[in-house]
Amino acid sequence: MSTPQPPMPQQAAPAPNWQAAPGTSYTSPIPVVRTHLGHALSSEWTKIKSVRSTMWTLGIFLLLVIGIGFLVAAQTTNADYTETPYTIPAFFGLMLGQICLITLGVLVVSSEYGTGMIRTTFTASPQRHRVLAAKLIIFFVVAFAVSAFAIGLVGMVTEGMHGDGSSAVPWGGTVLRGSLYVSLLGVLALAVGSMLRHSAGAITTMLGVVLVPAIMPAFLMLSESMRTAGEKMQEYNAPSALAKIFQLDSEAGNGGAQLGLLAGITAAAIVGAFVLLERRDV
Repeated sequence: MSTPQPPMPQQAAPAPNWQAAPGTSYTSPIPVVRTHLGHALSSEWTKIKSVRSTMWTLGIFLLLVIGIGFLVAAQTTNADYTETPYTIPAFFGLMLGQICLITLGVLVVSSEYGTGMIRTTFTASPQRHRVLAAKLIIFFVVAFAVSAFAIGLVGMVTEGMHGDGSSAVPWGGTVLRGSLYVSLLGVLALAVGSMLRHSAGAITTMLGVVLVPAIMPAFLMLSESMRTAGEKMQEYNAPSALAKIFQLDSEAGNGGAQLGLLAGITAAAIVGAFVLLERRDV
């Protein structure tokens, strides 16, 4: 009878490639990349182009500016552009279209607070200021590009319809200034949305910012003591600013002062949004 062999000692299974051997440092197989503003910009671009609110608001904006612009251009004659730029018809569409950019500016940030997705955003990017900066940059670029396209298209079509060479007023500047003005209004709305974190409240606030200064001067100028304030409010409200930018009155300037005031207010609102973003919890 053969003598039974003792059992062979079991060898330890080899450690998985993700488990570091004793005495050595662990190296992740997943490459670790230091995040930067470019990643936040890419994320915000993906968001803004994939939600329906962007398509609806920008689509209605283009419909209003281009559609109303073409209708106005068709009702004018060559003599109407002897002292005014060919982009004048776009002014009438922008009076309504600016509300679309204000709404989109609010929704870019407030919709994430409403759905709770802002928690996921801040978890993926703990540096909150980077997220807000990316939202501001992406929205401004999109709003400015769409506005410039709409105003420029109306200008080119109007010039094609009535351009007999008698108009010596350049209209390229109105495209840039008009696009900048409505884009800054949208950026201001984004900053207000970040501070209020509520879509309806922020949109209502921005409608008040646009509409109240256009209505109040009629009542303020009834009083002698408030007449000066009413005149200043009438000079710097949004409709008057756009009228000056589009040179409806060639002697009233090009709207540079109104554009500067809006830029200052927008910058102050952005600073406030950044400060509150760091001080408040999600």
